[in-house]
Amino acid sequence: MPSSLKKSIGLWSATSLVIGSVIGSGIFMRPATMAGQLGSPLLLLGVWLIGGIVSLFGATIYAELGAMYPETGGPYIYLKEIYGDFIAFIYGWSTMAVINTAAIASIAFVCGNYAEYFVHLPRFAPAIEQAFKWHIPYLADIYPLENAGVKGLSILILLALTTVNYLSTRWGNGIQFVATVLKALALVLVIGGILLSGKGHPANFVTNAPDFHAHAFLIFVAVMAATSGAFSSYDGWYNINMVAGEVMDPQRNLSRSLFIGLGACIAIYLLVNLAYLYVLPIAVMAGSSMVAADAVQKALGVSGAGVVAGLIIVSAFGATQNNLLTNARIVFAMGEGRAFFPWTGKVHPRWGTPGNSMIVMGVWSMLFVLSGSFDVLADIFVFMSWVFYGLTAIGLFILRRKSPDLPRPYKAWGYPLAPLAFIIFTLFYLGTTLYNDITAYSSGKSPIINSVLGLLLTATGIPFYWYFQRQKRKT
Repeated sequence: MPSSLKKSIGLWSATSLVIGSVIGSGIFMRPATMAGQLGSPLLLLGVWLIGGIVSLFGATIYAELGAMYPETGGPYIYLKEIYGDFIAFIYGWSTMAVINTAAIASIAFVCGNYAEYFVHLPRFAPAIEQAFKWHIPYLADIYPLENAGVKGLSILILLALTTVNYLSTRWGNGIQFVATVLKALALVLVIGGILLSGKGHPANFVTNAPDFHAHAFLIFVAVMAATSGAFSSYDGWYNINMVAGEVMDPQRNLSRSLFIGLGACIAIYLLVNLAYLYVLPIAVMAGSSMVAADAVQKALGVSGAGVVAGLIIVSAFGATQNNLLTNARIVFAMGEGRAFFPWTGKVHPRWGTPGNSMIVMGVWSMLFVLSGSFDVLADIFVFMSWVFYGLTAIGLFILRRKSPDLPRPYKAWGYPLAPLAFIIFTLFYLGTTLYNDITAYSSGKSPIINSVLGLLLTATGIPFYWYFQRQKRKT
């Protein structure tokens, strides 16, 4: 029986995993909302650049920690070394209860939702959809029968990918590699087709919306609101750290894959927004419900909605696979260290995969699909992700002081200023998100306090931590 997972991920597979984890459906939907918030094409491009640079600051932190601890489970291992068992367990629990399962569910939901463009998916009558409700006091009303066809297809996608990853890490890695190459090529063709179409106006790159106001405070508020959209589209870059124990020559390849992958994503995102702006003035872009489809339609004269729906399906399918492949490794690392059910840390005797942890992540993600829409799930997992990004970044300073002599094959660029800037931005982002969520709920604009729901779901891990610690002491 194999006792550890095989090192089967090379540099370019690792790089494709970074790109595939980042590029999902956000780039096809978020730019329109951000255009409405900002009203300026230069600010729009600037926010996408800022989001990428801040993500790169975070990547330097994870690159240093990943080179120091090149083990399967990544962030769970770092937090355990920095803060001890409790914080590490709460992080691991939150990845299963909230962060990663919500991310996987939301991306699979997008894939199922856009498949409806090509295939009609059945749904119940409104009266039946509303007849069954899960009520969480002060937090949420969840209707599991709502949009049943899309949810059913999303669950089937998760079931298929869970099965593939259970049987073979190589097959799973092959799926994510092919999906990443396909969506990257498709995006390049769309970008080139739009920018070379001759049907746009370069003046759109510098022309503000008619209602744009150059007031410093209003610009600051708009930039902070739009930055949230950019961050959600860049999220996922750290997934490679979760499979560090399966990366060949991780001391070199982790940092290289992070920077090559994120650099490629920044370039693609900027070029996609330039392509949108070339054919759609910022004000038109802000009013578009399907900005990518409208841009393709105007530039290429083909069925823009169909082209973009296909692109989103490929992107969302690949991102679902990437997140399922990597995130199951945290549950595996917890089980292997007996911080969770020991059977989740077993390597499959025949397939050599973390099969049991894959089942846990897959099934829980399927249940999350029933809980709600893409926006609700996205807001929950982005907020909780940044809570632990901040803790990990602070931990870099703690480790530098506590263990200065530990070997560091890679040291975070710009230390201490770049990591400190990342921490400051993280704290500001979390504070404003919490305030906005509570305000939206109290004013009746939102039925759920997304950030608080994420925190409460995470806190449900505390009694489980006590239980597993008692079990560990007994053995």
